[in-house]
Amino acid sequence: MERLNLFTSFVLFLVLFTTKFSVALAAWLQAHATFYGGSDASGTMGGACGYGNLNTDGYGIKTAALSTALFNDGKSCGGCYQIVCDATKVPQWCLKGTSITITATNFCPPNYALPSNNGGWCNPPLPHFDMSQPAFQTIALYKAGIVPILYRKVGCKRSGGIRFTISGKDYFELVLISNVGGAGDISSVWIQGSNSNQWETMSRNWGANWQSLSYLNGQSLSFRVQSSNGRIVTALNVAPSNWQFGQSFTSNIQF
Repeated sequence: MERLNLFTSFVLFLVLFTTKFSVALAAWLQAHATFYGGSDASGTMGGACGYGNLNTDGYGIKTAALSTALFNDGKSCGGCYQIVCDATKVPQWCLKGTSITITATNFCPPNYALPSNNGGWCNPPLPHFDMSQPAFQTIALYKAGIVPILYRKVGCKRSGGIRFTISGKDYFELVLISNVGGAGDISSVWIQGSNSNQWETMSRNWGANWQSLSYLNGQSLSFRVQSSNGRIVTALNVAPSNWQFGQSFTSNIQF
């Protein structure tokens, strides 16, 4: 029995080690990057994920709009990507030895009026990152305009807890979920009012906004959030019973 337990522990160690090792060595993929939003990134605020002030929502200016191939109808919102300029192709434009981790906060729409290799950078099926200008300039020169890059999905590091912003009206709660660590992007959300012992499945309305069609006024609200890697965290009684539409609440939990 003792040998069996030792063997089981060893196998578990190998699984955990291999999982972490494989994540650390995730394959680099090819794409291109441009930039938008101005030198202060003020033009990147808001966007197709539904975030408002990216500084308040925990993402800052290290962000990017993703092309159709990467945006995945909003399912990629909040995810993090490590990006490096491909100096093997354009050494004159890349800042060698630099990389940046950005958060997906917006959508880069296709422009079918322009060819994919000359202006239609975000046309399907191209993987493309339209980065904030400050983020772009950490890996490449401004005058390059567009550069080939290598990218990979990585974990997100956030300060503080997950943030829930509630808007809508009676019988319609639209909840923006931001400042999500770990995988960063969300696959499922559940909500529970204090008058119920059942968790209600929320549906994605758009981007990082999730909706409930229940009447939850006057109840404290709890949330259960599942990230794209399958991990689940539960934030109990995040919003007190006197919550109002338009308010934001920060949990004490994080991935």
